[in-house]
Amino acid sequence: MKKQISIIGVPMDFGQLHRGVDMGPAAARYTGLEPDLCSLGYIVEDRGDVKVPVRDHRKINEQGGYLSEITAVCNAAYEAGKQAVKDDTFPLFLGGDHSISIGTIGGVSHDQPTGLIWIDAHADFNTPETSPSGNIHGMPLAVLTGEGDENLVNIGRHGRKIDPENVVLFGIRDLDQKEKQRLKKSGISVFTMRDIDEQGISSAANKALMKFLHMKRLHISLDMDAIDPVEAPGVGTPVPGGLTYREAHLFMEIIADSGKLTSMDLVEINPILDQANKTAKLAVDLTISALGKSIL
Repeated sequence: MKKQISIIGVPMDFGQLHRGVDMGPAAARYTGLEPDLCSLGYIVEDRGDVKVPVRDHRKINEQGGYLSEITAVCNAAYEAGKQAVKDDTFPLFLGGDHSISIGTIGGVSHDQPTGLIWIDAHADFNTPETSPSGNIHGMPLAVLTGEGDENLVNIGRHGRKIDPENVVLFGIRDLDQKEKQRLKKSGISVFTMRDIDEQGISSAANKALMKFLHMKRLHISLDMDAIDPVEAPGVGTPVPGGLTYREAHLFMEIIADSGKLTSMDLVEINPILDQANKTAKLAVDLTISALGKSIL
């Protein structure tokens, strides 16, 4: 029986300052995501976009942010993810900024424990008390592990959605000072770019996957700023020294070989900052690799 993939857009840009990531789902679709998935033999259903308010029509609130809007959108993403899993499909979420993951990962983990590989230049492990910027897209992993604003922590169901011991951070290279301290005490496994440089991408990737041998479900949350800005310029918070084109593809191919992947986020594509849709194209190609495309 062919596996079905449900594409779910979450075009939200309330979690950060830079405009444009709300167009990320459209860019991925335009680049050929659905036909590329179909070429691998999947049955693809595009379930459209979660309803997101127009940011220009909203006033900044809650100490300078959009907490109520993010809470509402993430609740909707949670329900969409939960329903997709119930329907026995593979939910593929298109963001939007990384705060969408509060809802998406909460939803796919509603009925059973889920392992998480968070591929990102940043840890997104701040709380309102530690964040220098106050931007919620720098907090979703903390929220998912039960820390932060209670409105966000309790989206979908009360409290923690993911156990820290079931989280791997991969590609990290830009951390705030207080965030570093929190991360060291968290129980989360971290593969920084130094670790990847020293060990090699294949060794680091396989070590990361070893964390999930006991898990039946694995979700990857791919922030495109994990990739070096030379390859992925269309992101809001680029950091030099990221994963190369081939490193990123090999990591996705190794994840695909594991047979563990059951859901995925693709976030932080900003077409306004991109060059000839380069970042969206790479994002789609990496997704296809994660879902089974191989060289031979």
